[in-house]
Amino acid sequence: MREQIIHKSAELFLNLGFKSVTMDDIASEMGISKKTIYVHFPNKTKLVEAVAFNLFDTICNGIDCICENAPNPIEELYSIKMFVMHHLKNEKASPQYQLKKYYPQIHSVLKFKQFEKMHQSVKESLQQGVETGVFRSTIDIDFISRMYFTGMTGIKDNMFFPPEQFKMEYLMESYLEYHLRAIVAKKGMTILNNFINKNQS
Repeated sequence: MREQIIHKSAELFLNLGFKSVTMDDIASEMGISKKTIYVHFPNKTKLVEAVAFNLFDTICNGIDCICENAPNPIEELYSIKMFVMHHLKNEKASPQYQLKKYYPQIHSVLKFKQFEKMHQSVKESLQQGVETGVFRSTIDIDFISRMYFTGMTGIKDNMFFPPEQFKMEYLMESYLEYHLRAIVAKKGMTILNNFINKNQS
């Protein structure tokens, strides 16, 4: 039952926002009493925390699987982007923004966990790209992986990129191309151009 509550709550939070969904809404959607939810989660904050970290773990596992099977680091990044977009449902209700505003402590812990995961994952991907001649051998791997995280976080800031002007799909795709063009070697440029020509969204 705990897993079912987390799953349904995640669906509602991502589509309607952490703030607007109440415990009554979740109980009603699931056809259970609110008491049943409180057996597993003493309050809404604990439920939000469980949902946020469960979603984080799901995305991490998916990213690990993509990294193991990607043919090259360029396609790996695009596959990760598609996977994350699918899981965050295009962030219709700006869950990251709402989490930051209404649950700052949870957001802060989650952001640090995201940084640790992405920093490590991108470093390994960059290293592989350098070793296989896809990325330039002169890049500073630690610096670039931190810049990548900063950029990916930055494009989700509604103040800089108002959602009515920029779709998240467009932002992620444009940022990825911007990032890759800065670091690819000649071999990587060929892979990137071929990939973009084949997969224009």
